[in-house]
Amino acid sequence: MKEIRLTKEEKQIEDSLLRGEYAKVSSKKLEEISQSLAARKKDSTMTIRVNSEDIKKIREKAAKAGVKYQTFISSVLHQIAR
Repeated sequence: MKEIRLTKEEKQIEDSLLRGEYAKVSSKKLEEISQSLAARKKDSTMTIRVNSEDIKKIREKAAKAGVKYQTFISSVLHQIAR
């Protein structure tokens, strides 16, 4: 039988499973997670003209938050759209 080699990430997941670090999730909770992920799916593009100073400040805030600036902008738009 051929030996299966796991990537480093797969090995970490396997080790976590063996240590019991994951918990079962109810089907209701799993559905909530699925719906949440679907709501965050980015399926449209948008092109806008923005002041360069605003972009500079947005990039700085995104860097402080530890995310890419486009992800930061998308997150802000999502919060406003709610």
